[in-house]
Amino acid sequence: MSKSYQVIIIGAGPAGLAAGLYCARSGLDTLLIEKEVIGGQITYAAQVENYPGFPQGISGIELGQLMHRQAINYGLQTLLAEVTGLVPHQRHNLLTTSEGDFIAESVVIAPGLQFRKLKVPGEVELLGKGVSYCATCDGPLFRDKVVAVIGGGDTALTEALYLSKFASSVKVIHRRSQLRARDILQKRAKMEPKMEFIWNAIVTKIEGDGAVNQLRLKSTKDGSISVLPVAGVFIAIGLEPNTSYLQGVVPVNKEGYIITNEVMETGISGIFAAGDVRYNSARQAITASGDGATAAVSAEKFLSLPER
Repeated sequence: MSKSYQVIIIGAGPAGLAAGLYCARSGLDTLLIEKEVIGGQITYAAQVENYPGFPQGISGIELGQLMHRQAINYGLQTLLAEVTGLVPHQRHNLLTTSEGDFIAESVVIAPGLQFRKLKVPGEVELLGKGVSYCATCDGPLFRDKVVAVIGGGDTALTEALYLSKFASSVKVIHRRSQLRARDILQKRAKMEPKMEFIWNAIVTKIEGDGAVNQLRLKSTKDGSISVLPVAGVFIAIGLEPNTSYLQGVVPVNKEGYIITNEVMETGISGIFAAGDVRYNSARQAITASGDGATAAVSAEKFLSLPER
């Protein structure tokens, strides 16, 4: 028999953790389900400097742990599992997971975003063997080696600047001739002597025998092919919502972001969404936390209504 909860929250990033805190503190029987790391994407941040209450900054991992501990103190239950399906039904929403099925009277969807993939040969095969999506996780492994960063936005330059602390050289590969990152990051990057920019190029293949040793590049101008020897490649081409299993279940836009109103309602009775997975989210830890709190308040109000 599937175990039932008043609220099930999908995702343990700032949105899910804040929702968990508010629901548990309100005395609701609440389960938080996370498939990877408690804290979500923020755990990849070496230093969070803009979350209120931490004037000296705090590591993303520590912030996630503190938020989780606070929610647990009020009775939040946690399960490490992957949610693979959601079937809405008035007060009896069915969630299928890698650890079995669960029933929830209400659901808060807050799975955050996942790294966008290049989808080129070698990316999957050499993951963890020179292919990475997280400089703060893997950067120290490439001390005094040549690495590449793919991308031209804020994330790419932040990753590249961090890697410059360890690597002997950081090659930033961008498909265009201009970066999209904020000016302050561009200035820092261009002042870093270890960084070199490879413009108008895309990676068509990641090569190596058991570990990355080179990238095959294609010019976006003339189609010419070149080879770049590297020991590692960090892919930073953006994020996409973790909503593939929710297509046709809740309203999403063409990119897969969930559409909600200002109180996090999806339009499906008892189903709410919060955080970066939501269309028009500011994609900041503090706004995600606010979304989570709002979703929890809306869920509590929903549960206080007589069942129809």
